[in-house]
Amino acid sequence: MSGQRKCPDCGSSEIVEDAHYAQNQLVCADCGFILTEGLLTTTFQDEEHLQEVTYSRSTGQNEQLSRCKLRGIKRVQDLCKVLYLPAVFEDTALSYFQRAIEHPSFHLVSLEKKEILVGCCVFVTCRQHNWPLTMGTICSLLYADKELFASVYLCVLKELELDVPALSLTDLVKTHLNSFKLFQSSASVPAKFAEDKEKMVARTIQIVELASETWLVTGRHPIPIVTAAAYLAWQSLQPVGRLTCTFPRFCKLAGTDLPPPAHLRLKELNDILLRMASQLAWLRVLNVDKKTVVKHIGDLLQHRHFLLRSSFSSGDTEDQSATAAGDGSKCSSVRRPLLPPCLINPRKRLRTAALSPSDQAITGDEAISDSEIEQYLRSQEEMQEFSKAQAWH
Repeated sequence: MSGQRKCPDCGSSEIVEDAHYAQNQLVCADCGFILTEGLLTTTFQDEEHLQEVTYSRSTGQNEQLSRCKLRGIKRVQDLCKVLYLPAVFEDTALSYFQRAIEHPSFHLVSLEKKEILVGCCVFVTCRQHNWPLTMGTICSLLYADKELFASVYLCVLKELELDVPALSLTDLVKTHLNSFKLFQSSASVPAKFAEDKEKMVARTIQIVELASETWLVTGRHPIPIVTAAAYLAWQSLQPVGRLTCTFPRFCKLAGTDLPPPAHLRLKELNDILLRMASQLAWLRVLNVDKKTVVKHIGDLLQHRHFLLRSSFSSGDTEDQSATAAGDGSKCSSVRRPLLPPCLINPRKRLRTAALSPSDQAITGDEAISDSEIEQYLRSQEEMQEFSKAQAWH
C-alpha cells in the first residue's frame, strides 16, 4: 500500500490490507500492528482518522434496512392497497413512516405502538389530502385500541411537526355511508328496506347540518351523530314499513356497528325535530310524537331556518320567557334559548361532605397540649439508636 499512512506503533509505512474472516483490516507488515479492526464498525470519515465507533453510527448500518422497518414499510403498502389509495398517498405515508421510525421518540416503544404508527402515517396522509377516512376505520383494520391510537397519533403530529386539516362533516357522511349495505336488495336486506344511495346521503347530510346548527355536534364524536342521522333519513324516505324497524336492527341491516352514544344522539335529534314540528300549524293537530315525526322530516328540513328561529328564543328574550313561565303559562309556549346540551343537562357533580363546625374552627395555629407533645418525643432507646445512626455519617 502507498506510504500515506504510517503505523502508530513502529512508524513504518508498510501498511497492507488483510482479509480476516471476510472482513478487511489494515495491518502493519513490519510489526503486525492492526490499524483498523473491522471496517464495518467505522464511518467513512472516522476510517480516515482510524477511530472506532459503534455500529449504530457506522457505514454498515446503511447496508440494509432493519426487519422492523421493512415490516413497517410492507404494512403501510398493504394498508394503502386495502383502502384503494392513490400511489401519491402511499409515497407520502412511507416517507412519514420512515421519518417516524427513525425518531428517538419511537425507538423504545412496544410492537403494538409500532403497528399503530403505520396506521397513523396513513391516517395523516389521508387527512392532509382531504381524503375522508375515520380513525375508527383504521383501528378496525389494525385491531387497535382507539385510545392508544389517539395517543400515538398526537405524538406523531407533535414530533414530526405535521399540520392536519379538520375533516368536513359532508365528506365524513359520504365515507361512512359508503360502507352501508342498504343500497341494493339482497338475502339479508329485503326489498322494502333497500334505498337509493344518493337520496339517503343527501337527506343524511341535511340532518347532520341541522344537528350542527343546534350544538349537537360540537365537541362530540361525529360517528354516533352520523349513524343516528342516517337512521332518521332512511326512515323518512319511506316511512311505511320502516317505522317499526328499530335502531339496532337498522345497524345490523346496514352492516355497521352501533356506537353506544348513538341512542342519546337519536333522542336529542328527535327532541329538536319535535320542537320544530310544534311551530307548523298543520302538524299541531296531528299530535306528533317521536315516532311519527319522522314522516314530516322533509317539511321540517325544508323550512328549518325559520322553524329554528321560531322554536328557540334568543339570549335577550330569556328573561321574558322566564317571566311568562312564572305567570303560569304553559311550558310548551315558553321558548328556551338554543344552548349546547351540556348546559341544558349538566352532569351531576359529587358534593363534598360539609365540614363540621369544630373542623371549620381549626386554623393550624392552636397550642399543642403536653400529652400530645409526648407522642413526638423519642424514648431513651430511640435516642441511642439515633445517635448510633448519626455516627456513621
